[in-house]
Amino acid sequence: MSGPGAEPTAPLRFIVGEELAGQRVDAALAALAGVPRSQVRHWIDAEAVTLAGTVVTRPSRKVAEGDVVESTPPAPVDTTLAAEDLPLAVIHEDPDLIVVDKAPGMVVHPAPGHYTGTLVNALLHHCGDLAGVGGVLRPGIVHRLDRGTSGVMVAAKHDEAHRLLAEQFHDHTIERIYLTIVRGAPKQDSGRIDRPIGRHPRDRKRMSVRTRSGRAAATNWRVLERYRALGHAYLEIRPETGRTHQIRVHLSSAGLPIAGDDVYGRARRRSGRLPSLDHPALHASVLGFTHPASGEQMRFEAPPPEDMQCLLEALRREEAAG
Repeated sequence: MSGPGAEPTAPLRFIVGEELAGQRVDAALAALAGVPRSQVRHWIDAEAVTLAGTVVTRPSRKVAEGDVVESTPPAPVDTTLAAEDLPLAVIHEDPDLIVVDKAPGMVVHPAPGHYTGTLVNALLHHCGDLAGVGGVLRPGIVHRLDRGTSGVMVAAKHDEAHRLLAEQFHDHTIERIYLTIVRGAPKQDSGRIDRPIGRHPRDRKRMSVRTRSGRAAATNWRVLERYRALGHAYLEIRPETGRTHQIRVHLSSAGLPIAGDDVYGRARRRSGRLPSLDHPALHASVLGFTHPASGEQMRFEAPPPEDMQCLLEALRREEAAG
């Protein structure tokens, strides 16, 4: 896949006329620019489309007569993805799907700045026949984890499996449990955070609960262990929705930033008594779903990565020592 050094295409600017008023922004821009709607969605994914001066994050957003729609489409890329022999922790595999334990630091699919070394590249090498399943740039991918988040992921091996798994994620019938270490002392033993999430008003690379165009998001949490000596806690997380960076944003907004999260965590001097992490201490520990072919209920688990377990052990030692 080509990337660095590619020249961007010319900026586009359109004013919505009466004939397109009320349509989705992806459909309207496709008609105005004379390109397929799927291409416009790639522009939106790249945060390259604005409507009335604000970045478009939802293709379904409606346009009104007189609205200004602008885009600087990202440079065309070579959609040929390379299969790479990368370490891959396979938990389960059958003719329809594969379940893996993603390592922290691995990007899920190729994107600007990460054209190789992704989970997709590893899956193409391991499975061999995923090309085009569910999309050219994200073959087999049904859901994502942030680069720094580890844990259980499922990928589809053919289009029908992809469709049926994607429906379960869309309908929120998937069982998802995360484990995380946070800095702070929860006042209760459990709780629910129900705050819409959208793009940060000043930093487009971040998400925030302080936004006018947020989408509904809810996260349930429960304390597993408290480490009062150093002001940390070990939580179980059950998200009800799947917004970008949802758990990290919600916990930070509640005064419980995830350890190792340099984006949403408060700046703080590292304690010499604890090992440091180069990624957020967030792990997708359980994934449960209905098998797309057999209808069987499947449930897979994976333990936290070694560095997160080392941090847990250090916190427990400090707590025991008082």
